[in-house]
Amino acid sequence: MNKFMLSVLSGLLVVYMFGMPEQVLAESNMTETDTAIFAGGCFWCTESDFDKVKGVVATTSGYIGGHKNNPTYKEVSAGGTGHTEAVKVEYDPKQVSYAELLTVFWRSVDPTTADAQFCDHGSQYRSGIFYMNAEQKKLSLASKSALEMNKPFKEAIVTEVTQASQFYPAEAYHQNYHDRNPVRYKYYRWGCGRDARLEELWGKG
Repeated sequence: MNKFMLSVLSGLLVVYMFGMPEQVLAESNMTETDTAIFAGGCFWCTESDFDKVKGVVATTSGYIGGHKNNPTYKEVSAGGTGHTEAVKVEYDPKQVSYAELLTVFWRSVDPTTADAQFCDHGSQYRSGIFYMNAEQKKLSLASKSALEMNKPFKEAIVTEVTQASQFYPAEAYHQNYHDRNPVRYKYYRWGCGRDARLEELWGKG
């Protein structure tokens, strides 16, 4: 038996006895994901809504659409940077499509109000779809047009559809806020009237 065959057999024996190396297993289990970015007012709420969607791998609260590098929450919330609160959604396209995410987005926002969402007012809370490529742009514009023709309310849709610019993750204490501070989060969401307005616009369910 030559040295090559001995090397192959030795490797197979190691795998049989100890299993595949962790790095190889990790690489084989990696999921290829796509990215979507949506602004729906308070990013705590937007993040929570997308975390419930099967196929969404991760969400990150942050800021997009402004003119200042590395903005802070204090700067954005003051309304002077041009950014809006947004959420970056990492998703598995084998489990959920971008078109399906658009449906989730529309029904989680009030698309009839400019520079505001529910109890939060100012351009830093404007709703928006920030497309990453030509296909997302096409799907986003098509979904907006379809909604205009079939919307269950009379008001015009003012949600912006814009090419994504630099996305800046928000401070650590904003990430997964709904999980880490469930009582405060639920009280804020209820007090802001978000779900009541969504039901008024879209109906129950």
